[in-house]
Amino acid sequence: MNRKIYRKSKNSKKRTAIKVIITLALSVLICGSAYGIYLVKKAENAADNAFETAGDRDKSDLRDEQVEPLHDNVSILFVGVDNSKKRDQSENTTRSDALVLATLNNEDKTIKLVSIPRDTYAYIPDADEEDKITHAYGYEGTSSTIGTVEELLEVPVDYYVRMDFEAFIDVVDALNGIEARVPYDMEEKDENDVHGAIVLEEGLQTLDGREALALARTRHYDNDIERGKRQQMIIESIMNKILSASSISKYGDVIDAIGDNMKTNLKFRDMQAFFEYAKNGKPDVETLTLEGYDDMSTGVYYWKLDEESLGEVQDILQSHLGLKPDTSTMSDTSETDVAEHTHEEDEY
Repeated sequence: MNRKIYRKSKNSKKRTAIKVIITLALSVLICGSAYGIYLVKKAENAADNAFETAGDRDKSDLRDEQVEPLHDNVSILFVGVDNSKKRDQSENTTRSDALVLATLNNEDKTIKLVSIPRDTYAYIPDADEEDKITHAYGYEGTSSTIGTVEELLEVPVDYYVRMDFEAFIDVVDALNGIEARVPYDMEEKDENDVHGAIVLEEGLQTLDGREALALARTRHYDNDIERGKRQQMIIESIMNKILSASSISKYGDVIDAIGDNMKTNLKFRDMQAFFEYAKNGKPDVETLTLEGYDDMSTGVYYWKLDEESLGEVQDILQSHLGLKPDTSTMSDTSETDVAEHTHEEDEY
């Protein structure tokens, strides 16, 4: 009798344990699903608040029809805006402090990044004159900057993301910092232009938002080309952190951080489509450089682009967007055709 009671007691404990495990599992699933739904709704609301169009642009003038990220190759221009409250800048005196164009190939899910130095000498269509590309923003805001970038690189800018310093800092902090390699010991001003407020040592480390901004902005230790490379590195670091599993719980904070400080013409469904690029892990990212030289011939400093380097970058971006055949493939084919044609002539 005691043995039977013991067995019943043992079986009862097992069933109780199983019930507890099942209940906990269901609770986790329900909470996880609820949190996921909450995040999606939160992100959708944030995307709606951030949505705007650049002027009267429905699409790029270089496109025959509207593209969709889920099906087409597209480009996104990241515009970092220097609108420091301390300087009391108006819309006409605000400048773009960082310009990075990303092209995304939908077939192979690859990304190419090119940073455009802020002092690049370029034709500004809205001003009908050549000037520093950073000054384009002072005419018609983002619309003028987009038009100038399209004129310079000869590719359509389908989407843009404009973010000010405060939003950048908040996003990095919401991710608990990003990993970046500081190329040298540096002492730099902060987002409020307080000199010496940011002190960093050389090496790979985790940077908070203010430190990451200082690293992206500094112009005193190298040149605009290296500055562009640092900005590309930081964008990749943010991308890596957002895509990491450890950041899932931080998504709500990131969404809050963006707030009213980011504006974009990307709709929520467009943003969702970009997750396809990370479905199989981190996408392949290639960074491109616009080579050039310092020019003070007019008494004003400009970064004059090397025409050959500019042409190469234009070809790469156009091919990546599928606007022209891949030049590397075409060159190989052409060489084969020439060799075969030469051989035929020899036979005759």
